[in-house]
This record gives sequence, C-alpha cells and structure tokens, in this order.
Amino acid sequence: MGAPVAGNAADPAVTPAADHRQTLADWGVQFSATYIGETLADVSGGMRRGAIYAGRLDLGTTIDLDRLLGWRGATFHANMFQIHGNGLSRNYVGNLLLVSGIESLPATRLYEAWIEQSLLGGALSIKAGQQSADTEFIDSRYLDMFVNAALGWPGLTGAVLPSGGPSPPLAVPGIRIKAQLGDNLTASVAVFDGDAAPPGPGDPQIRNPNGLLFRVHDPAWLIGQVKYGFGNGNGMPSGLTAGAWYHFGEFDSQRFTAQGVSIVDPAGSGLPARLRGDQGVFAVIEQPLAHSAADPAKGTGFVARVLASPSDRNLVSFYVDAALLFTGFSRSRPDDKFGVAISYARISDAARGLDRDLRRWSGVASPIRDFEAVIELTYLAQITGNFALQPVIEYVMHPAGGATDPFDPAGTRRIRDALVLGIRTTLSY
Repeated sequence: MGAPVAGNAADPAVTPAADHRQTLADWGVQFSATYIGETLADVSGGMRRGAIYAGRLDLGTTIDLDRLLGWRGATFHANMFQIHGNGLSRNYVGNLLLVSGIESLPATRLYEAWIEQSLLGGALSIKAGQQSADTEFIDSRYLDMFVNAALGWPGLTGAVLPSGGPSPPLAVPGIRIKAQLGDNLTASVAVFDGDAAPPGPGDPQIRNPNGLLFRVHDPAWLIGQVKYGFGNGNGMPSGLTAGAWYHFGEFDSQRFTAQGVSIVDPAGSGLPARLRGDQGVFAVIEQPLAHSAADPAKGTGFVARVLASPSDRNLVSFYVDAALLFTGFSRSRPDDKFGVAISYARISDAARGLDRDLRRWSGVASPIRDFEAVIELTYLAQITGNFALQPVIEYVMHPAGGATDPFDPAGTRRIRDALVLGIRTTLSY
C-alpha cells in the first residue's frame, strides 16, 4: 500500500481543519488569524502609575484571483480587527509615541480591503482599495518585532497627519503603484484620501468607529519613495530609501492666529490661522552588520529612519529612530529575536514658541515642551511555531514633549519620565 495522500483521512497526522485549509489553498484562498495580547504597566513616572491589559484579534483573507476566477495577476486581501482593553499611553503615561502599536479604542472594525494587479511579469503592480501606508512606506522589517507604535508608523507622521495617517487602526481608500526599475531599484507612489474620519471634535477612531466610511472626498495625501538595495544582505534587509509626502488639506498654525498674534494673546481671536498644505521628507537606511554562522539569512541588523516637516504647522518637526536587531544567535532557539531601539521626536519651534507665549500671558512658569524620546529593549521567544512570548522594557523621556502634568494643580510640573514593563503574547494561525 502506498503512503497516504496529504489530507487523506488515513493519515492520522492530518486534522480535518488542516485538510480543509489545504483544499482552500488549492483554490487560492488563504485565511489567517493572529491574536496579540499584552499586559503593560507604568511602574514609575508618567501621569500616574497603573497597569492595563489590551488585545487585538486580526482576522484576514488573501485570495489568488487567478486560481479562483482566472483573473491573471490579481490578488484580493481583506482583514478586520477586534480590539479590546485599555491603552497605557492614553490612561497612564500621557506620551505621544504610544507605548504599544496595538493601542486603540475598543472596537470591531474593517481595516484593509484591496485588490492588487500585477503587470509586466511582476515588474509593475497597482493596488487599489482601502489600505494602509505603514507596511510599504517608511518601513523596515528590522522594526517589525518592536512593541512601541512609533517604531512601526513613524512618530512624526503619526503625530501630524489627520487621524494619524493610514496606519493601524485606521486605513483609508487609496491607489498605490510600485515599479521594479532594476535589479536593486524600486519606486513606489501612492495617493490616499487625506483623512480616515469626518471633521469634528473628539477622537477620529470614534468618528469612524467601524472602518466602513470609505472616505474619498477629503484633500488627498500623496507619498512617494525610491529604494535602492545594496544587494549584499543575503536575505537580511539592506538598502537606502528616500522619499517625500504632501498633504493638500489645511492645517492649524501651531502659534499664530490669522491676524498674526499669538493664539494665547488675550487681545487676539484665540483661533489658529489655517495654513494650506503640509509636506515632509524622509530617509531609511538598513544594513546587516554580521551574519549568523547558523543561518546566513539571520544575524545582526541595523536600521535608522529620519523624517522632517515644517515647524509652523506641525507639532513634531523632526523625528529619528534607530534599532539593532539580533537573530540567529542560538542554534537551540533559531527563531528567537532580541532588539534594542531608540526613537526621538522634536517638538516644533512654533509649538515651543506658543508655550513661551503662554508663560508670558498667564504668568505661570509652565513647562516649555522640547522633545520626547523612548528607549525599548525586547526579547521575542518563539515557544512554538505559532506562539511567541515577548517581554518588553520601555523608558519614556519627556512624555508629550515634556508637557504640563494634568494632575499638577500648580501647572508648573512636567509629566515625569516613565518606566514601562510588560509582556506580549502572539498567537497565530
């Protein structure tokens, strides 16, 4: 008798679920499920000490439309989030560069839903639909394991773009074009709707509670980048990316009214001037520093990102982060990872000027914001093929740029530097 065919009931190693999953894969349909759960605690500093539990379930499907429908070169993808729990930054630390990339208001929401068409033998691809920017622009695989949100979608774009820009948990409709210009050269450009939520007060996640608004009439956000790969990474990211973005909407002045006086001047209107358009430039460098003897595709990698934007209309005008990622350092635990990273966001000159104006007009020696920085150390232990355990330490310097502590009745004390300890678990299927 021959060996059982994969998926055959005669094979005790094949479960019915695995059998059905293989059948769907043969049709070009793949399903995924990832649950991230984390307990984080502010053990010192911040606005107040405390701990939270937060979780995010990500359910997704990717469909090869060629296999399923005969639509050559086309792929469909969609996923949704079920988010629950509290946010440590929102409720305890009070910082800009959120402690966790999954920190969001509790909700069940559609995230992405797009179709990608590959052309010219894969040299050109066009993606259209509701999508995010953080996985293709200003990104690096060296940063994927880190917990702090700013090490995913950079702290500058997250702070200055309407609704934080197209990044978790809010994607927006858009079109992305990507071209392979040479063996080591790739160019990408995308235009997105410029705001995931309608105008109004309060959190944009409340104004777009389920990700179903599909907004297309807001002033657009345009981003483009060129990436040159050094070609010596042996599977580890290695290259230089440079790019720029432009938003066609209007933005509040960080310091002045339309009449040219300070927003906090009692003789003025108190309403910020509206400034047309916003822009920024960025660069990313990725470089392997050493390859693992056990696996040449692993080793020690370095990444740094730099972003800058105008001071007059942005709370953050300069941002930089850097990280070292260590993989393949243990033959007995080949999939474990260790990383250390630092991120720095400079409060713009205009926002700092407003703080000085407030001191002048109020007579209170309130803090003048300057910067926020976060150091993160984390270790990811891959316990099984689909379960990982990840302790993390973050030290937050000058939360909210060194803003006034909301619990200080005198209004003269900064939010204190915070020490955050936590553990993240990731279960995938």
